[in-house]
Amino acid sequence: MTFPRNHFGVPQYPGHDARRLFVLLSAIDLLERPTVSAIADLTGHDRETIDAEVQRLREEFGVVLHKVGEIYHIESWGEVLKKNGVKRYLKA
Repeated sequence: MTFPRNHFGVPQYPGHDARRLFVLLSAIDLLERPTVSAIADLTGHDRETIDAEVQRLREEFGVVLHKVGEIYHIESWGEVLKKNGVKRYLKA
């Protein structure tokens, strides 16, 4: 199944799809200054959903993420996800 892509070529997975979370995590890792606005611009995710999606990454996959001021920081990808595998979904 193919999914539409935004103008950056990022696949637009449906909200219930785990790959949507992988795109979010990859964007946080890729961006120099991963703010809600920058993440939304790159991924096409709604700004209002990003904090909830980050919480899902923490709860469902054990990712350790912090938000310092406006900037997200990945401390650990956890024990479930492999960084290189997850990053493939940003441009899948």
